[in-house]
This record gives sequence, structure tokens and C-alpha cells, in this order.
Amino acid sequence: MSDNAEPEVLIGKRDGLGLITLNRPRAINALNHPMALAILDALRAWETDDEVRTVVLTGAGERGLCAGGDIVAIHTDAENAVAQHDSPWTAADSPSGRFWRDEYILNALIGGYAKPYVAIMDGIVMGGGVGLSGHASHRIVTERSKIGMPETGIGFIPDVGGTYLLAHAPGEIGTHVALTTARMTAGDAIAAGFADAFVPSEHLPALLEALGTLSADDAIAKFAQPAPVSEFIAQRDWIDYCYGADTVEEIVHRLQTDGRAEAAQAAADVLSKSPVALKVTLRSLREARKADSLEAVLNREYRVSAASLNTHDLVEGIRAQVIDKDRNPQWQPATLADVTDADVDAYFGALGDRELGLATPKDQ
Repeated sequence: MSDNAEPEVLIGKRDGLGLITLNRPRAINALNHPMALAILDALRAWETDDEVRTVVLTGAGERGLCAGGDIVAIHTDAENAVAQHDSPWTAADSPSGRFWRDEYILNALIGGYAKPYVAIMDGIVMGGGVGLSGHASHRIVTERSKIGMPETGIGFIPDVGGTYLLAHAPGEIGTHVALTTARMTAGDAIAAGFADAFVPSEHLPALLEALGTLSADDAIAKFAQPAPVSEFIAQRDWIDYCYGADTVEEIVHRLQTDGRAEAAQAAADVLSKSPVALKVTLRSLREARKADSLEAVLNREYRVSAASLNTHDLVEGIRAQVIDKDRNPQWQPATLADVTDADVDAYFGALGDRELGLATPKDQ
């Protein structure tokens, strides 16, 4: 249950709207498995419900839509997996593995949903929050929006279809966001393809009311304002060149020798992240860029996530950032040079009968 003893996700219908409100405000509406299942059930029911014309996703409180998944629960599973030397196959059957399976199925459903799905990406939207909103048909950001994929900072890899969105951002903006865990403003998110329209937060109540009487397109057009300037677009020259390299080592070298303060800071940010997570992330992004569908990317992400659960860096990264909060993770391997091709390959191994198995266009 949520902090106020209400359900952790509120689901209802009103004025032709299917309303989903994430309801853990003290945790910035962090997503857990029961919440994901409740949303999945509602969306499946509403697909054929004539009383629901448009779905609207919001978050309770003032801090954000969703700060991501329940990291503490994942840390417990990862500790157990490492202690027991679990394989990715075993990890797929853990509580976190089962959560990811249903979460990714939900992400795919959102991405192909038959009715308008309006996500209000106000405030903080990270990780799993991007999975609930970034694949929506209508994605609204405000002046308070801070959107990102922070996974490499905890020894994890962008998931929830995040590698699909990052890989299809203009140029190498997505690579920059993934490897540095940079936060996107409203302008950045629209420029990067993570959002569609800018609506000042003061107009959100009126927008929600208008959605009850107008189509999603018309309601949003009534309140949308020009997108704020994107700093990422303004810096495309060095971002595209530096992150266009084939290896993380070469990316860091280009950033360090570029000569601009922003590039030097980006190099420092990259080098503070898990070396193996950085290399797996870069391969994931390059492969996602070639994929023919969101479903194909989610299938691959599930393999990577299951493999991640049995790694030192996921345990250590969450410990340093969330549990002990000393912000001093001791990565293993400790440097990019120490990460072998075999280390990276291990994240992409097939899971046999535990594959996610979402149907892709090639299967249909």
C-alpha cells in the first residue's frame, strides 16, 4: 500500500477517460510489481471498453511522475543471486526477473496501444517511469520535467525500452544521455524524441479537464506552448562527433581532447560509471538502432537485465547510491581496459524457455 494507506496506483474512469495515477508520492511514485500488474490489467480491459476513449497517466504529489523501479527490492535479489552464483536463467525466475517480465510486457502494450495514451511527464521521470510514459502516443512535459535513464550509475543497463528511445534520438544525443546519465529538460526531451509537447504545469488541471470533452490532439493543442530551447541540440557538434566512436574508450578520449568544458565534464561523468555497464550499454544502443521494433529491443533488454542481476556492479552500485549513499562505488572490473569482450558477451546470452518472447513484426 502507499504512504497514506490508499492503493499504490489509483485506477478509474470518468468522462470518457481511463485514469491511472501512480500513488506513492513519498517515493516519487516508484514502480513495483503489483503496480505494474494493476496498470497492465486496466489497459487490457480498456482496450475494448467503449466507455474509455483516452487513457491518462499522472503521478501523485508535486515531485514527479515516477522515479523508476523499486531499487531496494532489486538490490536484495541481486545480493542473493551473487551469493548463490545464480545464472541468468535462475535470475529470470527471481522476484525482480518476474517484475521485469511483466513490466516490459506493459511497456510493449503502451507502445502499441489502440487508444490515445496521454502521459503527463511532470517533474522527475526516471528509468521505469520512462517505460510508462516514453512509449505513449501523447507525451507531455512541463518546466519541472527532469527525464533520464540513470542505470549505468548503479551498474545496470537502460531498460524498459529505453535503449530503443535512446538509440533513435537525433545523432548521438541518446548515447550521451545513456553513458553520462544526464537529465533532460523539457526542451531536451522533446528534441530527443522522449516527449511531444510542452505544457506549463499551471495549465495541467485545465488540460486534464479538456481531455474529458476533446480529443487528445485537440486538448493538447489548446494548451501547448513552443518547446523550450534544448541545450543538447545546441551542442550537437561535439556530442555527435565524440559519441560517434565505436568504443567507450574512444568516446572518452574524444571527450577529453575536445577542448570544451562541457565535453570534459561529460568525460568525467562517464568515467564515474560502471565500466562494464558502459560497454554493455553502448552495444545495446548500437543494436537497438538496427532493431525493427520496440518488442525486439525489449526482448534483448530482458536478457541483459536478467544477466545484470547476478553481477557485482549492480549490488555495489545500488549500495553506493541508494543504501549506504556514500556515492563511492568500487566497480569490478575497475577500468574500461579491464572489461573484456567476454564480459560484455555474457549479458546477451539466450535464456531458452525463459526468454521474454514478445512477438515482433517478423513473427506476425
